[in-house]
Amino acid sequence: MSLDGTLGIRVNGEHRRVNGGISITDMLNELGLDPHRVAVERNLAVVARSLLAQTMVEDGDDYEIVHFVGGG
Repeated sequence: MSLDGTLGIRVNGEHRRVNGGISITDMLNELGLDPHRVAVERNLAVVARSLLAQTMVEDGDDYEIVHFVGGG
């Protein structure tokens, strides 16, 4: 954690800073993403949707986030 209370993470290959002490759900909301419409991989492990609100973002985490898109 930096002096300003933010965490350095990587999201889909891009470095970002987010507030410390937040859950993955909070992070998704900060990024403007609907937690019900994405799949999240954290440090090479898929995070179950039921655990997104309970799993805390940690400094140095690496996320891959995939959007669900409807269509046919």
